[in-house]
Amino acid sequence: MSLCLSLYAQDEDERIIVIGDSLVGKFIEGESIREVIGNVRLSQGNVTVTCNMAVQYLARNEAELIGNVIAKQDSLTIQTEKGYYFGNLRKTKSISGIVLDDTKVVLSADSGEYFFDESKAFFQTNVKLVDSTTTLLADELTYFKNLDKSIAVGNVKISDKDNIITADTLTHLRKTKFSFADGNVSITNFRDNLTVFGNHLEDNGQLKYTLINENPVLMQVDTTFNVDEVDQNRISIDTLLIKSSVMESFRSGTNTFKATDSVKILRGGFASVNDLTTYYRNEEKIITSKIREDASRPVLWYENSQLMGDSVTIYLDEGQINELIVNFNAFMLSQNKIFDKRFDQTSSDSVHLYFSENRLERAEFAGKVQSIYYLYDDDVPNGLVKSTAHKAVIVFRENEIDQVRLYGSPTSEYYPEVKVEGLERTFTLPKFVLKEYRPKTNDFLIKQQESDE
Repeated sequence: MSLCLSLYAQDEDERIIVIGDSLVGKFIEGESIREVIGNVRLSQGNVTVTCNMAVQYLARNEAELIGNVIAKQDSLTIQTEKGYYFGNLRKTKSISGIVLDDTKVVLSADSGEYFFDESKAFFQTNVKLVDSTTTLLADELTYFKNLDKSIAVGNVKISDKDNIITADTLTHLRKTKFSFADGNVSITNFRDNLTVFGNHLEDNGQLKYTLINENPVLMQVDTTFNVDEVDQNRISIDTLLIKSSVMESFRSGTNTFKATDSVKILRGGFASVNDLTTYYRNEEKIITSKIREDASRPVLWYENSQLMGDSVTIYLDEGQINELIVNFNAFMLSQNKIFDKRFDQTSSDSVHLYFSENRLERAEFAGKVQSIYYLYDDDVPNGLVKSTAHKAVIVFRENEIDQVRLYGSPTSEYYPEVKVEGLERTFTLPKFVLKEYRPKTNDFLIKQQESDE
């Protein structure tokens, strides 16, 4: 025998209707309740719920649902072992583990509730949302079914075959694959072994474009490295670090990375400060430049050498520097390791540097070359030579100058040591500038990400 129960005082569409194999009516603490047992079916408008047992609270228009609970509305299905249905709110809730499937996503958690009129879910604790391309984990999540929109909060992690994004909060639009993330943000790209940290991220999955514009720091590691353990002792020569005000990644077409404003770069003995860095990953080419005509020139350091120019292009070979070209207003200086007040200097229109096995081998200067080079006899100072030419080639050995060759109307003037000692800073070229703010690993530590004052 099947029993049918309803709340007759309400409109037809608002009443909870319950049918089942058997009925037990009770009156507890002044409230009428009915227990329906076996093949239970609850319905309200276009919502139906089946379960093993239901306890209906007549005055409240609510029901407790027990055993193999399955709620359905059109293409949406919710499953749990024990739940509660609020008729006046048209809402269901469970704290016994809950799974939602709307054929677009599968959403699960330890507890959750769903508002049928609003097509909105709010799930908490061990939340997991899966669709055809991504998996999202969080402490709590609000899902708007009709908008294909999810708002996740707490220990958020969203991943696809290419990337993992973690954050304190994240808004994800499933159809457009657009995500906004805030607070302790990181995005890791598996193919490039690259992670960018920051406080705000915008990621467009369709355009394959990512923007991080609050305290971004990039880390790319050639060897095995745990990005969750970022400290000074773990940062090695194989780690590329970049910090700037804004970072952008264009992952389609040219596969380009761009860092803009207050850019700092560090990798082993190489460092740079500039306005704009563009890294063409497919071509293994990096270009640093000014963003305005009146802005400071990019500065690069390599071991004990400093290099400046309007634009710098770096060519890599399997991640190692192979060639470096400076165009316009080129200036290079090298500080002697023993006599730190003595700087070998060369200025020209452009310079082309060649590297081998991560060591500087040769520098070719072209156009209006001026130079000052200090001389030594077995590490004993022996004056300096000032020269001019149209072209110069400098050969390095162990990162120290070994030979200087001048071409095209060369001129040279020798200054003996007696005229040099103690007066080193008077022997400088017009373009001489010694930059003291060479980036260090402390500048990139994640715990120190703050806005530059």
